[in-house]
Amino acid sequence: MSLEKTSVDIAAAMITDPTAAKDWLLVTPTLLTMLGGAIALITRKNVRLQPWIGITALALVFCANIALLNHVLNDGVVTMVMGSWLPPFGIAFTADPMGAMFATFASLVALCTGIYAAGSIRPEERRYGFYPFLLMLLCGVSGAFLTGDIFNLYVWFEVLLISSFGLLVLGNKKRQIDGAVKYSLLNLLGTTLFLLATALLYGLVGTLNMADIAMKAAHLENQGPLMGVALLFFLAFAMKAAAFPVNFWLPASYHTPRIVVSAVFAGLLTKVGVYALLRVLLLLLPAGHNWMNTLITLVAILTMLTGVMGALAQTDVRRTIGYLVITGIGSMLAGLAVASEWAVTGAIMYAVHSMIAMTGMFFVFGYIGKLQGTFSLREMGGMYRRSPILAAVSLVLLFAAAGLPPFSGFWPKVLLVEGALDKGMGWLAGVVLLTSILSIICVGRLWIYVFLRGGSQSIADGTMVALPQEKQKLPATVWLSVFPIVLMVVYIGLQPDAVMSFAHKGALTLLDPSAYVESVFGVAP
Repeated sequence: MSLEKTSVDIAAAMITDPTAAKDWLLVTPTLLTMLGGAIALITRKNVRLQPWIGITALALVFCANIALLNHVLNDGVVTMVMGSWLPPFGIAFTADPMGAMFATFASLVALCTGIYAAGSIRPEERRYGFYPFLLMLLCGVSGAFLTGDIFNLYVWFEVLLISSFGLLVLGNKKRQIDGAVKYSLLNLLGTTLFLLATALLYGLVGTLNMADIAMKAAHLENQGPLMGVALLFFLAFAMKAAAFPVNFWLPASYHTPRIVVSAVFAGLLTKVGVYALLRVLLLLLPAGHNWMNTLITLVAILTMLTGVMGALAQTDVRRTIGYLVITGIGSMLAGLAVASEWAVTGAIMYAVHSMIAMTGMFFVFGYIGKLQGTFSLREMGGMYRRSPILAAVSLVLLFAAAGLPPFSGFWPKVLLVEGALDKGMGWLAGVVLLTSILSIICVGRLWIYVFLRGGSQSIADGTMVALPQEKQKLPATVWLSVFPIVLMVVYIGLQPDAVMSFAHKGALTLLDPSAYVESVFGVAP
């Protein structure tokens, strides 16, 4: 009995054209982090080899993201669908200007973190998985920035959260356990709300592909259930972004782990929450955004004010920086509230600035705290005489955090104020300016206490003792991790056109999803 060969036409269900070689850049960052994390985990007992494996993998991821950013710059929004299934059935990776830029700066922050950790993480802590955890954290962050599927966004959130739990408790100190409990409870609650909102959204539109959701949700914009889903997404991502009133977990937990862990948390984790807010509320559910615009505006204002007031009230350097992170989150939410072309550009640009500036601040003041044996402002001082270079570097980062020119934090504030005024929201622009003024007071106080006030002192056995005032030579790991960040902060401040242009393209993609949808389905909506 012979069987006749039959041909099946799969063109209606699957992509028959081969994937372009450069489109593989979409999944290269996540693949490299997985591979590097696996190798680091297998060789974790070789503590001397761990930094070399981790830093090499992180450098390769950074290079891959630069290539992807260039691909998006030249070709626009790019999409790759897994398994050759036609969207929306295949799981899509989609890189638009905002996602590609966020992924690139996230990998830069992670690379600098890996270098800094080589000189600050003890060998026994390397053995317990610092570099595997760091690589998997970047894997989750990169996946979140590049996925085109709302459920996979939840999956990548889970990957980065599990990795962050491991980093948070590395060191096994009592205060770390306390910080981890607060961090875990709020983030698990946010994750539960995220999953619930995703399930409800799927029930409403019958798809998980972001481009498909953007098209189908447009036909449901007046329905109450869609508004409820948008509110659930806002609550979930606001928790992860440390927005008011669920921002208390950040300063309560970020000061507990190793300073290098606090640095990468401050640079990356809250920005993933902000990214998700921008992506979901502007690209997918703009009707939900319009419906709760007043709530978003109120949350933005209160986040800015509570952040800067909390920073002014602190005497612990790490808590002060933690509250400054929260202030920045409020500024990004102000851009979301205004939702105009240039306000969203300012929010995206501010997120990029915050990634690098806050990471650099934790690096610098973490090293200073190690030198002086304390993070208390009451016990610090005199660092200018010990290291004028460190004083200058910290001043650049502090000025950038306060939004002063000519550094990276200045231009996003200009765009946010301009966007708010153009939209007739002068009072919101006033709050942005007020928090900038209060931030200047805060960072000025911080710098004076640490670098100018008296001589360094610390408490030893209940007695105030003077610390030595010899010149301090910075280790190579501090140089190599801090100065790329400082150079980027200065470059963006002096030459903002490139970053601003790319952020502007990202804002246009969010506000008009045509290019995003066309990249996925091949036709504009």
